[in-house]
Amino acid sequence: MKFETISYLDENGHLSPSFSKEISDKELVKGYRTMVITRLVDDRMITIQRQGLISFALSSNGEEACAVASAAALEFQDWMYPQYREAGIMFWRGFTIQDYLHHMFSNAEDLTLGRQMPNHFGSRELNIVPVSSPIGTKIPHAAGCAYAMKLQGEKSVAICYFGDGATSEGDFHVGLNFAAVRKAPVIFFCRNNGYAISTPCFRQFASEGIAPKGIGYGMTTFRVDGNDFFAVYDVVKQARKHCVDGLGPVLIEAMTYRLGAHSTSDDPSLYRPESEVKQWEKKCPILRLRRYLIAQGLWDEKQESSLLASVSEEITRAIAMARKTSLPPLISMIEHVYDEIPVSLREQYEEIQSIYPNIEKH
Repeated sequence: MKFETISYLDENGHLSPSFSKEISDKELVKGYRTMVITRLVDDRMITIQRQGLISFALSSNGEEACAVASAAALEFQDWMYPQYREAGIMFWRGFTIQDYLHHMFSNAEDLTLGRQMPNHFGSRELNIVPVSSPIGTKIPHAAGCAYAMKLQGEKSVAICYFGDGATSEGDFHVGLNFAAVRKAPVIFFCRNNGYAISTPCFRQFASEGIAPKGIGYGMTTFRVDGNDFFAVYDVVKQARKHCVDGLGPVLIEAMTYRLGAHSTSDDPSLYRPESEVKQWEKKCPILRLRRYLIAQGLWDEKQESSLLASVSEEITRAIAMARKTSLPPLISMIEHVYDEIPVSLREQYEEIQSIYPNIEKH
C-alpha cells in the first residue's frame, strides 16, 4: 500500500500554487519565530546538560515544524498530548523561555515541582498534558479524552504526538481501535523520523510506513512532509474539521528526521551515517520557511540577526534566574500522590528530615 506524501514548500522556499488554505502573514512569522526559539532553547539545553547544570535534555532539532505548524492549525480549547519533542507547542501557546528553564532545572517554579524529568513539560492552563516517559501511553489517554468531549458535545479535539517507535507498543493499537470504533475526535500525529532511538523502521515493522496502520483501523489517514510548515498546517486543519464534524479520528504520519541525537544519553554516529544527516539538513523546516518569508518580503537578515541575539540573551537570563531559584520543598515529594498523605509516606518524610534536618533550607 503506497501513500503520497503531501508537500507544498520545496527546499528552496517555493510554495506550490496547490496550497489553498488561508494562513495569515502574522501566523507564518509567529510560526517561524517559534521554531527558531525552540531550536535555540534546545541547543542551549544540551550545552548546559554537558556542563552538569541539568540532568537530561532532548532536542527537536529538524522536527520543529511538526509541533509548531500543528499547534497553529488547532484551536486553544483543543487538548494536546505531547511526547518530548513538542516543546514548540508550549512556546506557541504562550509558555515563556523562563517558564521552560524553570522546568528544565526542576526548581520550585517548575509547574511539576521537579516531579518530572526535564523535557517532560506540560501546562493545565495551556491545555497541554505533561509528557510521560513510557512510550505510547498517551495514545489511549488522548482517545479517552476525545471520547469524553464527544459525549459532552464539545466542538474540540485531542491531538496525541508520538514517534514511529510508539507504533510498536500495544497502546498504539488499543488507542487507535477504541477511537475508530467510538468515532472519537482525536488526531494521532506520528513523527516518523526513521529511528526508534537506534532502531530503524525496517526493523520495527514490515508495513510501508505508519500510514497503512490507520487504514487498517478504518480511519482517515494522511502522510505529510513533516518538514513543510504549510503541509503540516494543511493536513492538521483538515483533520480537525473531520473530527469536529463527527467523522471519527485521523492518523497523520509526518515524514521528518531527527538531526541530533535521541537524547544526551545517545550517540547517533553508532547507528547512522553522517551522509544521511547531511541530506536531511537540506530539508530543514526552519531554513525552508525562512527562504519563503524572505522571498515574500516578510523577513530579512536584519530581523534574523535581531531575533537570534534577543532570544540568546533571553535564554542566558532565564538560565541565571533558574539557577538562583530554590529547589521544591521536600514535602512536595509526597503531596498530591494520594488524596490524603498515607502514614507510610509521612513516616518516610519524617525519617529523611531526621537524617537531614537542614534539607528544607537548601
